[in-house]
Amino acid sequence: MDLLRFMAPKRSAHAHCDIPCGVYDPEQARIEAESCHRIIERYHASDDEVFRARCIVVKEERADLVKHHLDVLWHDYFKPEHVEKYPNLHDTCWKASKAASAVKQGVDLEAAKNLLALIDQVDEMWKGTGGPEKTRM
Repeated sequence: MDLLRFMAPKRSAHAHCDIPCGVYDPEQARIEAESCHRIIERYHASDDEVFRARCIVVKEERADLVKHHLDVLWHDYFKPEHVEKYPNLHDTCWKASKAASAVKQGVDLEAAKNLLALIDQVDEMWKGTGGPEKTRM
């Protein structure tokens, strides 16, 4: 038996942070969503099919990152007491994640604007639950 294969972990775990670090901020999702918005704009402004294909690939990567950052906030930062303060928290996070999927699937600028608006709502909830004071240095 190959020694490296024997010593290799049997399972892999993936997380926002292996520590967990306690640093959360919807700005990470917003930056990626803004990138998607700009890429969609550039996609529509170009006639170069190679460039447009590259736009699709990068936009899909960025939209996946939006979903990742939103999921980390939703699952790791927000707590039951936050849902008490914001009863629509779960619905908003769910809608934002679905909106990121819509951006990933197409090149609709309105979908990208909708995603940004939902991220702004998540950001307000994060701020309203003490996010900046609790999770930033």
